[in-house]
Amino acid sequence: MIPRYSRPEMAKIWTQENRFQTMLEVEILACEAMAELGEIPKDAPTAIRKKARFDMERIAEIEKETKHDVIAFLTNVGEYVGDEARYIHKGLTSSDVLDTALSVQMQQSADLLLNGIDAVLTALKKQALAHKNTLCLGRSHGIHAEPTSFGLKMAGHYAAFKRARKRLLQAREEISVCTLSGAVGTFATIDPFIESYVAKHLNLIPEDMATQIIPRDRHAQFFAVMAVIASSIENLATEIRHLQRTEVREAEEFFNDGQKGSSAMPHKRNPVLSENLTGLARVIRAAIIPALENVTLWHERDISHSSVERVIGPDVCITLDFALHRLAGMMDELTVYPETMKKNLEQLRGLVFSQSVLLTLTQHGLSREQAYVIVQDNAMRVWRDDNLDFKTLLANDERVTAILDPHDIDDIFSFEKFIRHTDLIFDRVFDTA
Repeated sequence: MIPRYSRPEMAKIWTQENRFQTMLEVEILACEAMAELGEIPKDAPTAIRKKARFDMERIAEIEKETKHDVIAFLTNVGEYVGDEARYIHKGLTSSDVLDTALSVQMQQSADLLLNGIDAVLTALKKQALAHKNTLCLGRSHGIHAEPTSFGLKMAGHYAAFKRARKRLLQAREEISVCTLSGAVGTFATIDPFIESYVAKHLNLIPEDMATQIIPRDRHAQFFAVMAVIASSIENLATEIRHLQRTEVREAEEFFNDGQKGSSAMPHKRNPVLSENLTGLARVIRAAIIPALENVTLWHERDISHSSVERVIGPDVCITLDFALHRLAGMMDELTVYPETMKKNLEQLRGLVFSQSVLLTLTQHGLSREQAYVIVQDNAMRVWRDDNLDFKTLLANDERVTAILDPHDIDDIFSFEKFIRHTDLIFDRVFDTA
């Protein structure tokens, strides 16, 4: 991923240096286990750990000839280690080292992504609590529906990211496995103890059934979870983009002193962060199909998955990490306009109470069909004429006044009922019940 959308902490995990360093640790740990079993001299692992090095340029130079990156890596390490190098990679196959190292990288990435989700959750909870009872419009199909609160909007997104955290924890567990079982996974050339030893020291668990590789359904789940998280990011970003529209302007991204919105129009304050997040979500979701197709390999293994993972592994993890932290910052500094929310609530002059009127009429003896006709007749008049008020029309409609008195009508047009169960919802979402 390009530096513009990378955070150093995540980018470092996916560097070639970290990949080779992790591979080297796998090899050294395997030697330690072999020494415990008496398969190699007791002092060999200490000597290997002391002398083991690698040089990126030298590995690339060797690979030009070998056309095999693991052999190039081992050859270069052997140049530093000397005689004890003959014990390195004993009984292993390339996938043992590559897949185990990849599991470590994905586990490290998951930990950073969990931190990012936590930052988003903190920002959303802050906004939810601050605007718990800040009335605003709920919209369906983009059209005014009924009142809600901005705090409830934020609580809904908080709940989504709480689910995202749970899914990511499950995905982290799913990919926290290693395999050191040799060619086609039979342990014919390596003792299973070695796999268990390496797994323990890398905070992994042995793969139940490796076919020389870790089954790629595990990786597919990991990338699928990240794609779902990306969609939750886009869902929230799209909400902010809509709320920031000039005609709505109920909330907007914080606009810094000195910030410029347009090269041509100095007045512009554009939702650039949320638009950026929308685009990044597309990039992340694009990895789903390749990750799923990686599950199908020839027999015990092939390497058609390898090139895919070298691209989507770093790109998806780095992009999602960046997006989560960008979203957290955006929501933490979000500018909210309660007065505009109130103004928009009143824009259709009472139409947001249409269901309340409908239900009240049915409770006073009218059929739902009869009540619907009366309410819709008056509502459509308000839609067509900006000078008309829904409550006033109802108060002058004989079909309504025949069964409702002015006090009944006043009770209908109260905002309080729309947020009376907010405490209950907050207790559910924030686990405070």
